[in-house]
Amino acid sequence: MTDQALTDKAGEARLKKRHAAEARFRWYGRIAIAIALGFLVLLLGRVVQQGYTAFWTHSITTSVYLDPARIDRSDLEGNNFDYIAGGDLLKRLKVADDALGLASGEAMDLVSRDLGFQLLDKIKADPSLIGKTVTLTVPVKANADLYYKGEIERSTPAADRKLTDRQMDWLDRLKADGTVKAHFNSAFFTRSDSTEPEQAGVLGAVVGSALMLLVAALIAVPVGVLAAVWLEEFSPKGRLSGFIEVNINNLAAVPSIVYGLLGLVLFINWLGFPRSAPLTGGMVLALMSLPTIIIATRAALKAVPPSIREAALGMGASRTQTVFHHVLPQAMPGVMTGVILSLAHALGETAPLLMIGMVAFTPGLPESLASAASVLPVQVFLWENAAEAAFHERTAGAIMVLLLFMIVMNSAAVILRRRFEKRW
Repeated sequence: MTDQALTDKAGEARLKKRHAAEARFRWYGRIAIAIALGFLVLLLGRVVQQGYTAFWTHSITTSVYLDPARIDRSDLEGNNFDYIAGGDLLKRLKVADDALGLASGEAMDLVSRDLGFQLLDKIKADPSLIGKTVTLTVPVKANADLYYKGEIERSTPAADRKLTDRQMDWLDRLKADGTVKAHFNSAFFTRSDSTEPEQAGVLGAVVGSALMLLVAALIAVPVGVLAAVWLEEFSPKGRLSGFIEVNINNLAAVPSIVYGLLGLVLFINWLGFPRSAPLTGGMVLALMSLPTIIIATRAALKAVPPSIREAALGMGASRTQTVFHHVLPQAMPGVMTGVILSLAHALGETAPLLMIGMVAFTPGLPESLASAASVLPVQVFLWENAAEAAFHERTAGAIMVLLLFMIVMNSAAVILRRRFEKRW
């Protein structure tokens, strides 16, 4: 074999080896993407499996006779309307109460406490209803709802479940005669937190998150963009600018709980801002978002071709006019993308909000930026740690709402980038 033949054979072997390495690299990438997608599908599938039942519930339509002999007109709020309703429900089921009222107690445990509050409100509004029969539709109790959804089974030992055999028999009869019906759980989106799982909703947390995000955006966006413009376009390059740049990059990697500690010391202990308020939470998230916004804005400014600046300066524009009339508008798609992604990331943070006390039970909607409020990540944290099993499905439901919120924000970032993207 000649030297030329040996050389060609060795070259073919090296070429074949390189092709094999490239093929392996492509497969490694495909496997990595498949694993990532698998974990994503597993995560979303588990959340949907646990949370989709939160979007439908069961309600009972019942008639209550407002017996004048059992209602104290002088102290309406002192009456036990739940007990009165429980007795009427027993009559509907054709069950006689015992001397101790145990059957009435079991019947009361099937209907939400909201029934008693609705009766009280109706009598307050119209006292002439006393002595008449009122028909109301209210949610069933959380455990009854779980029974209808198959999460409480008869086969479970009686000591390990929240419903007795008699209560399950009653629920079957009520469902069979059409007294109880399943429907979309609109209350989950129109109510705030509650100690009763069947009355708990995410509206208060959604409004609190929106207010907190508004505060964070109003502070972080102008400060972050202007800081990035000054660092990239106006600051003299030297040790000071280098020192600032290094520290901004380091701040972007600081754990979020550190920002919570900073907010606790600075805003609450020193400046006296209210705890558990969207104003305080928004300022903490603004501090956390600033480094990311500055870095994203500087990257967007760097991507603008120098010819834009040179052309503007050549036409007689000042340095400030060049930056704010030509460079910054051209960089705006990248700036907006960075801002939205940074705020979307901040929306999902829980640790800094726990540090500033946003774990208070807030059943209503926040009336101002300084009012006590909850936010979606903290609401998820509170419900997951609740003792009632019905809160767990609402936890997954709230996670789905939070994911939808973040998907919308990320989609907006993608749309804005593609709409205003410039090709140089």
